[in-house]
Amino acid sequence: MRTPVVMTLGMVLAPCGLLLNLTSTLAPGWRLVKGFLDQPVDLVLYQGLWDICREQSSTQRECGQQDKWNYFTAEPVLVARGLMVTSLATTALGLLLATLGVRCWQDEPHFVLAGLSGVVLFAAGLLSLIPVSWYNHFLGDREVLPAPPSPVTVQVSYSLVLGYLGSCMLLWGGFSLGLSFAPWCEERCRSCRKAPPAGERRSSISTVYVDWPEPALTPAIKYYSDGQHRPRPTDRGAASKPKVGFPMPRPPPKAYTNPVNVLDGEAAAQPRGASSRSTRPCHSSLPCDSDL
Repeated sequence: MRTPVVMTLGMVLAPCGLLLNLTSTLAPGWRLVKGFLDQPVDLVLYQGLWDICREQSSTQRECGQQDKWNYFTAEPVLVARGLMVTSLATTALGLLLATLGVRCWQDEPHFVLAGLSGVVLFAAGLLSLIPVSWYNHFLGDREVLPAPPSPVTVQVSYSLVLGYLGSCMLLWGGFSLGLSFAPWCEERCRSCRKAPPAGERRSSISTVYVDWPEPALTPAIKYYSDGQHRPRPTDRGAASKPKVGFPMPRPPPKAYTNPVNVLDGEAAAQPRGASSRSTRPCHSSLPCDSDL
């Protein structure tokens, strides 16, 4: 697995920010003071957090100068000392976590540890940006940051610029490493979807109901269902449904009757000993009862 770009970017920016903040903290160049009336024209003073240096003609540089204006007792200087040192220690801790989290000798990086290192480095960038901005805000205020009166002028020096650059690099590097939480969060969300908690499950499919206009019904369907779309009743429910109309009378079963008495005179005409079967022709076209 290749090292993610966000981790690589964070590992590049964070050490650069640490180096710039370390230089800004130790170098005596937060403020440049020049324009002294009783001194040579090219004489300048570099004031930092721990030392004051005197420079003349860009060749002679003497540090450890005496603080004549109580510069080191100013509140922005004291606060900057504490916050810059704290920022350096926090940056070292963040880089240690980033080294353990980012893949160097492992097959896969430790995303949680890398993201935690990004949070620590981002906090270190804020700790260094606060004193640098505060010092720059009161740079020309001679009551807060003591300095000789006019026509002496004060200007921003290189250490303050390095402090701004180092703080910004730490912020960007910490933010970049903090993005390492994204794969870890994605994996956690995927595992939560695969194993939902016990309880009622909510369907992820949304049902949309569309009110379509009802089609026109034929007269037969209207008569059958009273104008409503209802299914045809089954045989089980047909017995309980009242029938429509009135019963028709059924005709009685048809019976055959012969109006002619075919046995009339048979007893008198038949001699004794004769056969019981009559030979007299039947006057009716229908079969005679005697033949049956």
